[in-house]
Amino acid sequence: MFTTTRRNFLTYAPSIAALTGISPLFASQNANNPTSDIPFKLGLVTYNLGAKFDIPALLRVCKATGISPVELRTTHAHKVEPSLSADERKEVRKKFSDAGVEIWGAGSVCEFHSIDKKKVEENIETCKRFVELVRDIGGKGVKVRPNGLPKEVPVPKTLEQIGKALIPCGKAASDAGVEIWVEVHGPGTAKPENMKTIMEHCGHASVGVTWNSNPDDIKNGSVEESFKMLKPWIKSCHINDIQKNTQGAYPYRELFKLFRQSGYNRVTMIEVGKTLADEASTIEFLQNYKKLWAELASA
Repeated sequence: MFTTTRRNFLTYAPSIAALTGISPLFASQNANNPTSDIPFKLGLVTYNLGAKFDIPALLRVCKATGISPVELRTTHAHKVEPSLSADERKEVRKKFSDAGVEIWGAGSVCEFHSIDKKKVEENIETCKRFVELVRDIGGKGVKVRPNGLPKEVPVPKTLEQIGKALIPCGKAASDAGVEIWVEVHGPGTAKPENMKTIMEHCGHASVGVTWNSNPDDIKNGSVEESFKMLKPWIKSCHINDIQKNTQGAYPYRELFKLFRQSGYNRVTMIEVGKTLADEASTIEFLQNYKKLWAELASA
């Protein structure tokens, strides 16, 4: 098993600290910072850090880092897809259970903003198949997304269309005992005020949002206004690379404080847009990530 050494961590600490607002001294002194006082979990979205791992490799990484649960993104090497047979689904569930790693859900690419009605209906049906998959493998929900606003259609009409398309998805999820998480995603649809409108048009209790840590969240250096706007619907959360945040200075310390104050006790899922060379480098990256996350998320 690859283990991050104190020397490695001390090497990374100053540059990482500068990007996240953490004192280098604090970062180096807290290489084993406990997470027991943090009410929400640190999990992993397999896009893209886990994209090339089959299930055994993915579970080795999670066990080595203590990171759980996992959101299994469609199209990746672990091949957890609606096409799995009943027996294959049982096997997936057993492998994760035996490893002590929780399945958070499936990361689908179902989207409902198209001007083509048939395409929207196809995405609804695909979402229902993901719902069945997640139920069978013991997950909690299905991540879906809008992915933009068609120029040919007035924005309010598209937002209403997305919201109403989510209703049958929510009904299917409710019947299966799982949830639908709408990722705050896409040009225009990533704006919190637009996602709020989508949620209001949907109005189904089993449909919420995945907070996605976007630049659109930030207003005058703070995410508080956006957080309050979407707070009633937050059921999941994606966080990006807090070590090398390419989106700028995202205020994660403030976000985690808002989560604690709101009583949020679910997950913050690592979604980093890069794939590392192998298991060892992925484990090292995640171990360092977890230490910094623990400092940012602690009271």
